[in-house]
Amino acid sequence: MEFRPAATESPFIWQIEPRGRMRVPAIVYADQALIEAMDSKVFEQLSNVATLPGIQQGAYAMPDAHWGYGFPIGGVAAFDPEEGGVVSGGGVGFDISCGVRTLHTGLTLEQLRPHQKALADLLASIIPAGLGSRGSIKLTHREMDRMLSGGAAWAVRQGYGCEADLARTEEHGCMAGANPSDVSEKAKERQRHEMGTLGSGNHYLEVQLVARVYDAAAAAAFDLREGGTVVSIHCGSRGLGHQIGTDYLKLMATKAGEHGIWLPDRELACAPIESGLGRAYLGAMCAGINCALANRQILTHLARRVFDDALPGTQLTLLYDVSHNTCKRETHSIDGRPKQLFVHRKGATRALGPGHPDLPAGLRDVGQPVIIGGSMGTESYILTGTKESENLAFSSSCHGAGRAMSRRQASKSWQGRKVIDELERRGILIRSPSLRGVAEEAPGAYKDVSRVVDAADHAGLSRKVARLEPLICVKG
Repeated sequence: MEFRPAATESPFIWQIEPRGRMRVPAIVYADQALIEAMDSKVFEQLSNVATLPGIQQGAYAMPDAHWGYGFPIGGVAAFDPEEGGVVSGGGVGFDISCGVRTLHTGLTLEQLRPHQKALADLLASIIPAGLGSRGSIKLTHREMDRMLSGGAAWAVRQGYGCEADLARTEEHGCMAGANPSDVSEKAKERQRHEMGTLGSGNHYLEVQLVARVYDAAAAAAFDLREGGTVVSIHCGSRGLGHQIGTDYLKLMATKAGEHGIWLPDRELACAPIESGLGRAYLGAMCAGINCALANRQILTHLARRVFDDALPGTQLTLLYDVSHNTCKRETHSIDGRPKQLFVHRKGATRALGPGHPDLPAGLRDVGQPVIIGGSMGTESYILTGTKESENLAFSSSCHGAGRAMSRRQASKSWQGRKVIDELERRGILIRSPSLRGVAEEAPGAYKDVSRVVDAADHAGLSRKVARLEPLICVKG
C-alpha cells in the first residue's frame, strides 16, 4: 500500500486519511519542496503510528522529519491510557532527552572575535567530545541513582550551576516519575564515566552570533540582540539512554502479543501505559531524561569555566533548555475536553504558547523559547511557541534541520579536513577529535534548516524570533 500525503487547504499541512488499520489521520507539516524530498518511508512509518491503540487526534510529522526506528524522527503522537493507550520506545528514541540549551554570553561579536581561536582551543581541551568520550566525574552506585532521580537539580546541588538555571529548564530541571531501579545495571555502567561529555554524532557545543532578529518583542523578552553572542549545547543521555532504549524495545517486542497489540512493524514495539512493562519503561525513560538534563547542566558549568578563563568576568546565563526524544504526561484538549495524555516527541520540541502555566514568569507573555539547531557550519534559530500549536500538534515543533543523507553517504561525499578548512575560511572554527565525524556531519548532509524553520513558522507550530550563525563549533 502506498502512503502519500495529499495537500490540504494550507500549503504547509499535508494529510493521509485513515485507511486500513489507521485509527487517526497522519499529518505532515512541510512545504511542497520538503514533502517531495522526504523519503516515502516517513509517510509509511507515520501511517503505522496511526494504527497504535489509544492514539488521539492524529499522528504528526514535523518539517524536518526523516526515517527513524519505528517512529519517523520528527514524529509526534499522544496516547490516552484510559483508551488502552501505549508507550513506545521507538516513539522516544535511543538518545533519550537529546536536547539543546542556549546561554547568553553578554559579549558582542567585536568583544569576542579577538579571542575566537584561543576560546575554541580552550573549549576543545575542556569539553570531552567524541565516541566513547569520558569526563572527570565518576559516579558511585548511590550517586548514579541520585542523579537519575534528580536531573539538573542534582547537578546544581553538586555545584554545577545555580538555581536560576532550573527555572529556565523544562520540568524545572527534574523529570518526575523517574525510577532508577527500572534502569539496568548495564545502562548505569555505560554512564558511569560519561557525565559532562558531548558524545559524538550531531552533538556539539557552539558559540554563535545573533545575526538577525525577526520578532523584536519576543527577542527582547529572550534578551537577544543583533550583534550579540550566545552558546548552544546539544547533547543527550549518552550510553545510558541508548541502553534503556535497547533493553526495553526488546522486552516490548516480545511482550506485544501478550497485550493483544498488533504491530505493523516490529520496530513499533510498545506496551500499554498502564501495564507493568509500560510503567517500568516510563520510570526508566524519565531517569534517562534526568541523565540528559544533568549532563547538559554539567557541560554548562564547564563552558562557564572556559569563558571565565578566556574572558574574565564573562557570565553565561541560561535562556532555556529544551528536550527532544521524550514521552511526557501532559494535559491537552480533545474535542473540547481536557485529557491526560502521554505525548511522544521523537526529534521534536515542546513549544508551549503564550500564557501557559508551565512557563516561568519572564517568558509567559511571549511563549516558550524553541531552539532549532542547524547542522555544522549552518545557521540555527530561536523560535517561540504559539497558541495555535496546541491544536496543531500538542504544542510541538521541529527540532533541527533533519538529515538528507545517511552518515555513510556523507562520509563518502566529503572529507573532514576539507570541511574544516572551508568553514575556517568563512570564519567558523571547528574543533573535533574525529575527521570522519566531521565528514558525517557536513552541512550538505542535512536539509536546509531555514526552509524547515520557515515551514514551521508558516504552519503555526512556532514563530521565528532570531537567527544564529556559528563562530566556534566543538564536535564529537
